[in-house]
Amino acid sequence: MVTTTSSGSPLFDPAELIADMYTVYARLREAGTVHRVPGPDGTPAWLVTRYDDIREALGDPRLSLDKSNAKPGHYLGLALPSALDANLLNMDPPDHTRIRRLVSRAFTPRRIEQLREPIRRTADQLLDAIAPHENTADLITTFAAPLPITVICDLLGVPQADRQDFRAWTDVLMMMAPDPAQPARAKEAGVSLLTYFTHLIAGKRTTPDDDLLSALIAVRDEEDRNDRLGEDELLSLAFLVLFAGYESSIHLLGNATLALLSNPDQLAALRADASLWHGAVEELARYDGPAAISIRRFPTEDVTIGGVTVPAGETVLLCLAAAHRDPHRFPDPDRLDITRDTTGHLALGHGIHYCLGAPLARMETEIALTALFERFPHLALAVPESELQWRPSMRTRGLRALPVTFNG
Repeated sequence: MVTTTSSGSPLFDPAELIADMYTVYARLREAGTVHRVPGPDGTPAWLVTRYDDIREALGDPRLSLDKSNAKPGHYLGLALPSALDANLLNMDPPDHTRIRRLVSRAFTPRRIEQLREPIRRTADQLLDAIAPHENTADLITTFAAPLPITVICDLLGVPQADRQDFRAWTDVLMMMAPDPAQPARAKEAGVSLLTYFTHLIAGKRTTPDDDLLSALIAVRDEEDRNDRLGEDELLSLAFLVLFAGYESSIHLLGNATLALLSNPDQLAALRADASLWHGAVEELARYDGPAAISIRRFPTEDVTIGGVTVPAGETVLLCLAAAHRDPHRFPDPDRLDITRDTTGHLALGHGIHYCLGAPLARMETEIALTALFERFPHLALAVPESELQWRPSMRTRGLRALPVTFNG
């Protein structure tokens, strides 16, 4: 384990990490696989940086997602109403196995495929709204953010009249800002979302529709009493769809757009051969994905990772950003290559916690980027790349804004 340089100074400071994440993680990876660091919530954590160790840890049943296995004082995290907190990101088997099986019955390939045309229609509408008015725009606020929240609302069956409030609560809850009032605002937003989901579920139980939430309600109400979803589990699943699908989609779209604008040879290859888009989405997720760190884990017993013993109950952070730039797994990892074999990338997880929404995430990203670059063939950055600012988060890799011009 290494936590300081040979001179005794810290290996990095938070500002350096935000400004130059991949350089910092390369230095950590070269210095050793496991490091004692302050976690995103300020409590102590063990950061794992090498691909092989991270992939193994993602499948290790001794590394629990259940917060009850955390030592007191070793994890704070996001304060949510308990009904929203009882979700798959806080569960281990057997509860995780049971709920994932039930959700899979509702989250079907047919339901995902039904969203293909609405996603393209929404993307085109958003791009229509940009095109006539300005020579420049911020693609985060005008495109990357409104698209996924619209997709989530369509998936869950949130009525049009409620979507403005729904997005406002979500934005507050997921905001990463140095604002002393943020914890109180986030708590209020969490209560508002809980209240809203409770009423929405009650309405859909009376008048079901062809959406995921109605299907989850059917699973909850029709299963054998000993094996069905609990009411809090149903509420937390609705929240999980929102939490997992919104912020990550925003940042993947923003990061991917920046990566392609910064690598014009790769963008030119995509323009010349649209069949490359499928593989490009995988490479873009590896190259600069939104999840810099996987969901935190807590050893249920002392665990050795990369030769370092991590005590039971302490927080383990698996650094996906470092794993995806590990040259022992991905040759020349700092180069974007849309034809690269990305087999084994971890952007959507690995093992029993592999992302349930992975097919939707892939489809949404490919449709959105295709629509964007087809609509604006001369799209370019409106400012030097060095002036772009990243959100102040160790956990998430995402831009504050992405100013672009449409005339090259």
